[in-house]
Amino acid sequence: MLLPTILFFALMLLGMPIAFAIGIAGFSFFLTSQFIPVSIGIQQVASASQSFPLLAVPLFLLAGHMMNKTGITRRLIDCSNALVSWMAGGLAQVCILLSTFMGGVSGSAVADAAMEARILGPEMIRSGYDKGFTAATIAVGSLITATIPPSLGLILYGFVGNVSIGRLFLAGVIPGLLMMVALMATVWIVAKKRGYGGEARSLPDIGTVGRTLWDAKWALIFPVALLVSIRSGIFTASEVGAFAVVYALVVGVFAHRELSWKDLQEALSDSVVDIGVITLIILFSGMVGYVIVFERAPQTIAEALLGLSSQPIIVVFLILVFVFLCGLFIEATVLVLLLTPIVLPIVQPLGVDPVHFGILMMTIVTLGGMTPPVGVAMYAVCSILDCPIEAYVKESVPFVVAILLVVTILALFPGLVLFLPNMLM
Repeated sequence: MLLPTILFFALMLLGMPIAFAIGIAGFSFFLTSQFIPVSIGIQQVASASQSFPLLAVPLFLLAGHMMNKTGITRRLIDCSNALVSWMAGGLAQVCILLSTFMGGVSGSAVADAAMEARILGPEMIRSGYDKGFTAATIAVGSLITATIPPSLGLILYGFVGNVSIGRLFLAGVIPGLLMMVALMATVWIVAKKRGYGGEARSLPDIGTVGRTLWDAKWALIFPVALLVSIRSGIFTASEVGAFAVVYALVVGVFAHRELSWKDLQEALSDSVVDIGVITLIILFSGMVGYVIVFERAPQTIAEALLGLSSQPIIVVFLILVFVFLCGLFIEATVLVLLLTPIVLPIVQPLGVDPVHFGILMMTIVTLGGMTPPVGVAMYAVCSILDCPIEAYVKESVPFVVAILLVVTILALFPGLVLFLPNMLM
């Protein structure tokens, strides 16, 4: 296990694409093993693709790209503006609320952050917001997408850990809303201190709010339709991905009438690239997952953690700290695929609900994308806005503290996470 780990980090430092770094590192174990033939490694790569729930990933990716071509984003921005632009830090509040709405459309924190940085970022800077504050608001705000369904990370966690994706989707709603409230409160405090005023000087009238909500109805209905269809048994988590694609197509062609043939081709092209990258990571991670089980890594780590404490909540916090440290250096998708088979067998015997732990883990893992040294969302937003990393890091501290506070509350009170799945499923 030591050789693949060293090789993986060495290849990462050399700048090799992460999928190939995982594949080469995992394959090195089988090449040097005296007990397992190389053919087993190849079989594990092939078997990782034989999963029906895994179909949800490419389908939701395609649906997200199609929805971005249908005018949904513009309507959600108008709706967010009408609802919160009057508050202190108006445009920043719009970013947080838009991330909550977009979580039900894009399913990807990085995609959400990049989109907001291009559309809202320049306007915030022109309105007098500090570059670092603007970048931090957009990047950390996109973290909400990690829990609001349909979260791609939760789909992968459910796939690897054999956890109900329907329950994970339901469990992500309340934590996502709590993160929204915490981040909006953080924006309000900073804006009050610095004099960032609301761009709309008065409360919006009911007519404006009603009109923008009606214009954005198809986007707002989408996550609700997903949860209802899964809860009622109409679709499985994979089938609901196909429903999402059809829904995006119908909305784009018949409701908004903005999805052209060229837009559809671009959405398909972008989806193929994203699906190819993620699928390679998933397939090679299947080989690494076999190595993890063979080397009894979960049992070894469990014994070490239980040697420190036998209290479930303390073990959970220790694991979350470990996951957060890993997230500082490794991309979220990879961490979910690599760490889930290690940490889930540790917490389940302690009586920790895998759905509850999945929400905590996804939040912490995705937070790594907003922090140095290798935060993907951080670099995406900072490059788009031409913001120095130092300014971003300084301004992101209050937002990160707010998220960690929410995670602590969710860890201590699992009922907040499990309320909806227990009630509806």
